[in-house]
Amino acid sequence: MPARNFQPARAPQRTVKDPVRDSRHWDRYTPRAGDVIVATAPKVGTTWTQRIVSMLIFQSAAPVPIMSTHPWVDCRYQMPIDAMIAMLEAQTHRRAMKSHLPFDAMPVYDEVKYIHTARGGLDACFSFHNHFLNFTPGATGAIARVAAEDGEAVVTPTPTPEDPREFFLSWIADETPPGIPTAGAVFDLERSYWSERGRENLLLVHFNDLKDDLPGEMKRIAAFLDIDTPDALWPELVEAATFDRMRNDGASLLPNIEMAVVGGHRTFLNKGTTGQWKGVLTPQDVATYRDRAAQELPPGLNDWLGNGRKGRDPKVSAD
Repeated sequence: MPARNFQPARAPQRTVKDPVRDSRHWDRYTPRAGDVIVATAPKVGTTWTQRIVSMLIFQSAAPVPIMSTHPWVDCRYQMPIDAMIAMLEAQTHRRAMKSHLPFDAMPVYDEVKYIHTARGGLDACFSFHNHFLNFTPGATGAIARVAAEDGEAVVTPTPTPEDPREFFLSWIADETPPGIPTAGAVFDLERSYWSERGRENLLLVHFNDLKDDLPGEMKRIAAFLDIDTPDALWPELVEAATFDRMRNDGASLLPNIEMAVVGGHRTFLNKGTTGQWKGVLTPQDVATYRDRAAQELPPGLNDWLGNGRKGRDPKVSAD
């Protein structure tokens, strides 16, 4: 589909730049009608959602390399932005991309579909811990190299503590190293999407709902993307989107991920479960998180973030 000169319905309202993200990369993006952007905090079901979107676009359960076909546009270290934009411009199929930016740091086009996936804060924190604990020297080196090329001070990263509770205490206190999302950063990002949830071209998806009703959520995503799938193909697509099948297909879905994460795709696609914090955090730890969430998030968002649509349907929530 040829590019057209679409004007943003809302320009970015702030710039976000840290060791891993640069929102100005989106200045290079030329939208096409029907583009899909999966925009999330890290480790909340992003790759899961990307896999579902990819299968819907291609109408096939065959594994497609996610990171190279559907790139993370605001990432500073995975691929030079010039190469990424050239790759996207060369694609002739319906395109899908990923972002880890707050919604107000991105340009918003009426012609583009945005899917925001979220996960309960405690579950996200424990997934962050697994991910950053297993970062390879190659990944941290790439981040440092990009910083040096941009004339920035290269900061030696603080080792991620092996104890997940120790990591949680730094996360909830907003004291994680630069590039690792803090509780405050996650809350800020979630508020940015929640405040614009009424947009027709923004769909909010929750990790818990994907776990509880994968076929139903996939149908919901397909309807949002205006994609019709033959009934006979649905069982194959749903089975391919299960966590176990994604893990089995991980080498094809995430080629070369072992360069960034120790253990490769089996670490990156860790457990796909909720509640790993139970029995690790103390009751006071959990209360500290819940008290802060209640103070910083609107009640409807706090309910949805903790429970999914069973807690509160974003489209009908008034707060």
